[in-house]
Amino acid sequence: MPKSLAAIALFLSSVVFASEPVPAWLIRLPETTPVVFIAETSASAFHRYDRVGNSAKKVRQDYMSIGQGGVGKRVAGDQRTPLGVYFVIEQLDTTRLHEKYGVTAFPLDYPNAWDRRHGRTGDGIWIHGVDPRGGVRPPLDTDGCIALPNDRISSLEKSFEPNVTPVLIAEDMAWSEPGAVAKVRGSLEQAIARWAAALEQGDMYTYLDAYDESFEHWGMNKDEWSTFSMETVGHRPITRVEVSDLLLLGDPVEPGIYLSRFWLEIEEEGAGNVISMRRIYWRRSESGAYRIVAEDSG
Repeated sequence: MPKSLAAIALFLSSVVFASEPVPAWLIRLPETTPVVFIAETSASAFHRYDRVGNSAKKVRQDYMSIGQGGVGKRVAGDQRTPLGVYFVIEQLDTTRLHEKYGVTAFPLDYPNAWDRRHGRTGDGIWIHGVDPRGGVRPPLDTDGCIALPNDRISSLEKSFEPNVTPVLIAEDMAWSEPGAVAKVRGSLEQAIARWAAALEQGDMYTYLDAYDESFEHWGMNKDEWSTFSMETVGHRPITRVEVSDLLLLGDPVEPGIYLSRFWLEIEEEGAGNVISMRRIYWRRSESGAYRIVAEDSG
């Protein structure tokens, strides 16, 4: 095996599912991601999936309320709950906030890079409790947040790990055969391996070929990004690239869009190691090729 590929830790902790249909979006969960939540808005259901050994198992389903305006958040103030893949970023002390937020709250990272790519605005999307004096809230009741009963969010509190725990928000659950999930997982792992190997080898042609023509980042289009990369990354004396803790999730809104999130370690000659968390969105073309359409850190 070439040195560049041997240095890339892409195949640790892959999820191997049982024979029955599985959630189509849970492509690969590393050991560092023990819990994934899926909010199914049409059923007012908040599902918890745990990584158990080499499988992902549903362990809990709870009632939830969402935005008064329904789903598909587009702009600030529309009282809609966003759809997509998000991460818990912190826990808030709600003792000094309005009673409607209940016993605790966990902000999500809306708008993420994919939202910004589509011009979606607004912020303040939380998973929070409810007013203890208000009884059971109706399905459409928040300003866009997800609200859980206080006893349930309290019991889940330790499962929400900032900057680790994914929350997928979808209208309906989507299921797939394990073999189909494994095929997507393998194809994405190979695409990421090629991208990382090209970076390590200084092969800028192959590296930039991984980016879709529609790619945008930091206000730059694909051509501008390519020029910027050639002038920066292309001149770095990189000796080693390693990818670890690879998480792969399907987008619950747009078929063929996948999020990869991983630690990227880059070693440069005479400069030591630089480690960062990367978030890269991939699109699968009709031919089956995967190209990068958006990128972010954290």
